[in-house]
Amino acid sequence: MKQYAAVCAGLSLLLGGTGFAAKSDYVHWVNPFIGTGSMDSLSLSGSNFPGPVVPFGLVQLSPDTAENPENPCSGYDYADDTIYGFSHTHLSGTGVADLFDFLFMPFKGDRCWAPSDSDKGKGYSSKFSHDNEAAEPGYYRVFLDGPQVQAELTATEHCGVHRYSDKKGEPFSIMIDLDHSLDKERPYWVCRVIDAQIRVVDDHTIEGYRALTGWASERRVYFRAEFSRPFASTAVKAGHRIFDPAQIGNHKNLKLIASFAGSKEPLTVNVGLSSVSYQGARDNLAAEVKGFDFDAVRSAAKEKWNKELSVFDVEGTDKQKMLFYTSLYHLFIHPSNLADVNGDYLNCNGTLCNAPDKAHYSTFSLWDTYRAAHPLFTLTQEKRTAGFINSMLRQYTDYGYLPIWQLWGKETYCMIGNHAIPVIVDAYFKQIPGVDYALAYEAVKASSTTVHPGSPFNIMEKYKYLPEDIETQSVSIALEVAFNDWCAAQMAKALGHDADYRFFMERAGYYKNLFDPSIGFFRGKDSEGKWIEPFSPLKYGGNGGYPFTEGNAWQYLWYVPQDVYGLRDLFGGEKQFSAKLDEFFTLDAKPDDVNGNASGFIGQYAHGNEPSHHIAYLYNYTKTPWKAQAYVAKILDELYLDTPYGYSGNEDCGQMSAWYIFSALGFYPVNPANGIYCFGSPLLKNAALHLANGNTFSVRAENAGKDNVYIQSITLNGKPYQKTFITHRDIEAGGELVFRMGSKPNKAMAEYDKPE
Repeated sequence: MKQYAAVCAGLSLLLGGTGFAAKSDYVHWVNPFIGTGSMDSLSLSGSNFPGPVVPFGLVQLSPDTAENPENPCSGYDYADDTIYGFSHTHLSGTGVADLFDFLFMPFKGDRCWAPSDSDKGKGYSSKFSHDNEAAEPGYYRVFLDGPQVQAELTATEHCGVHRYSDKKGEPFSIMIDLDHSLDKERPYWVCRVIDAQIRVVDDHTIEGYRALTGWASERRVYFRAEFSRPFASTAVKAGHRIFDPAQIGNHKNLKLIASFAGSKEPLTVNVGLSSVSYQGARDNLAAEVKGFDFDAVRSAAKEKWNKELSVFDVEGTDKQKMLFYTSLYHLFIHPSNLADVNGDYLNCNGTLCNAPDKAHYSTFSLWDTYRAAHPLFTLTQEKRTAGFINSMLRQYTDYGYLPIWQLWGKETYCMIGNHAIPVIVDAYFKQIPGVDYALAYEAVKASSTTVHPGSPFNIMEKYKYLPEDIETQSVSIALEVAFNDWCAAQMAKALGHDADYRFFMERAGYYKNLFDPSIGFFRGKDSEGKWIEPFSPLKYGGNGGYPFTEGNAWQYLWYVPQDVYGLRDLFGGEKQFSAKLDEFFTLDAKPDDVNGNASGFIGQYAHGNEPSHHIAYLYNYTKTPWKAQAYVAKILDELYLDTPYGYSGNEDCGQMSAWYIFSALGFYPVNPANGIYCFGSPLLKNAALHLANGNTFSVRAENAGKDNVYIQSITLNGKPYQKTFITHRDIEAGGELVFRMGSKPNKAMAEYDKPE
């Protein structure tokens, strides 16, 4: 970790010293390198990228350390020592790779069209050292050993700004690669560029676009690049043909080299992007970047991050503050606003539309983020929560049902269920303004009755369960759809749709038909009603071919967040339920067929993937709530580190970070749509949440730290509080929640009120 220590030291100098920053400099506590490392002996990669982005922006400008990035899916691996270039779009912590649009890379010497040439020992890629690398929110820099050039990056919402400095003042060139992407032939689908164009507008301006298919079925992205000084020459490689000089190129495989005369003055490149058109890229660039003042753009990006991060003021150790604010930073990267500055966007059908609020969000990793990220958005991003939902409703209007996993405005059908439903229902009951809830319920109902991938409602209604021989991943789908149905039922009841309420509540109970009381697990059945054999509770399911999705029978045993007491009854009562939880957290047996989504184990608990995230908090539904406190404290301490290897699994667009933020505060939404947060083990000395309604909700953990992980007593606004949960309404009202912590369980909490 010697190199990482050097990076941290560089980061501290970059941000103005090693001591406490001024209260308003929240950026000081963010380390973008956390979660950027690949697997080591401690954990898996978070698949995070270190490059600049502004909150929820279209552009994520970051280095790629692989020629064809795929794993980590962010394009950057802290374990690597080569940079292939800087591309303008990235995904934060996903389990599948895509984007990597428009790679720019400086190099010196003869023109070279490949990142590396084993015959000649040259190429445009470059070695680098972490000793010469630093990052903060909205800014990244690295010294490229090959060309001896310092590269600096910053960003606006729709633009990336590069600055390349050469102290020697030697000539160098910039590679612009429109074919840079992940592996063209992947195990899951073909990724390829369908069409591309690049054109030289004048001696300091280049434009281009590409259309490609990959995870998203079809994407179009356009750019306009303006250079601070004219290039001396340009050449284009279209397929196997090279055009020198060149004004335009059209091909599926396009690259352009722009060469510059020597100068000791830095070269600044302003790059505007659009998901709509060339004109959109021009307008976005003109609106957001004035002149070639790199430092002004960097300063504005930092100011935006400080504003967003100021939703919390926290006190704790340096490590706690770094992990907390870095988690908040990661939470605020996605979803991304696809709309141009004038509100134009292409809908999921490719039709040009306009968003009146100038925001149309995509990159909805809903199978992950509905669990904690979206509930946290209702507390920290109330206005954007409405924007997220309105963007989801546009897909319903255009496509017939709500997003499942939407990327670049396109439905990918990745994962199972339709978890836009709990996001909408949660917002409805929390009274988030700015949403047409009549239309929202229409969308919820349609998305709960219209058959689509991952949601085979007709089969479930026929059998009253989901047969594995008809629909694989049957148990996971049935359990997750049951939760969504419960959500739809609650909204239906509140709006007076009594028949819908009864229908959805009946279907929400189908999960019980897949519980085998003889073994105490949910398991697959075939279409004749017979249990699927053989059965192993340890066998790990991937994304097809087994009843479980990215988990095993142990991990999905607890997925009934809407009916925990009903699940408890299936076990035979609280005593048996509690004993099964104990076994879950202590069973030291390696799951069968573990894949890359299984990591961060405590017994059979796997924090590296989302189905486990609520389980420690289930002890609040038993007579031993202090066990929730012990296990949450263990996860916080062991599975979140302030290093590049700091996450025990993929970040998943903010979900891993949302778990940390909630848990560090001391509570978590077991049911992410009922406005109830169960207590865990608060970590921070003080935390103040500044709410959109003007109120402040403060949490104080007295005597927290080391072995003092157990709650001894609680007060809310100065009065004794004897519950194992708090409600959203309590938080929105403002006030102060105080935990007094100790080293031994307070077993009197067995008599505290339990969550509903």
